[in-house]
Amino acid sequence: MIARILAAATALVIAGLLVGCTQGADRSAEPSQNYVSGDGTVTEFPLGNRGDPIKFTGVTDAGEIARSEDYLGDVLVVNFWYATCPPCRLEAPWLEELNQKYAADGVQFLGVNIRDGAQTAQVFAEKFGITYPSIIDSGGLVTLAFSGLASPTAVPTTLVLDRDGTVASRIVGLLEKSTLDALIRTALNGTGEAGAD
Repeated sequence: MIARILAAATALVIAGLLVGCTQGADRSAEPSQNYVSGDGTVTEFPLGNRGDPIKFTGVTDAGEIARSEDYLGDVLVVNFWYATCPPCRLEAPWLEELNQKYAADGVQFLGVNIRDGAQTAQVFAEKFGITYPSIIDSGGLVTLAFSGLASPTAVPTTLVLDRDGTVASRIVGLLEKSTLDALIRTALNGTGEAGAD
């Protein structure tokens, strides 16, 4: 009896280790239920209470360097995602729609893929028509730059950075397109609250 319990416990530990080893591996773009997502909570950070500008550097799925300073002067929408995350797949077309809507208005979009390799990210982008780049962040350095604002255990998370590079708002979990639209307009207008003039 004890031998059976020990064997079962050992099998569970080995299975857990195997799952952990594949967390950063390249994956296909097929959906998975192996994720933790937020509940869509929206947080707006008032002007004067946004902390320091976020500073990051990463390599995109196209092999290009993306630096925080490249986006200063524009509003930047940063979406943390990975290919097999079901809500990431749902919201991908909405993000691209807003990317197209605001492309001429000083708004840029940037993905941060926390698990996949470049090839998987590119397959995802092609499948969902995504035209903006994604940083490949399986090592977690860009996520670390957003520490306290974006968690690798709450994906997707979407942040709107103002023209100064500070975080104006955050959505944890599946976003509503209309909500993100309002948060982008708020950041463009330089106000601290959605709906403010």
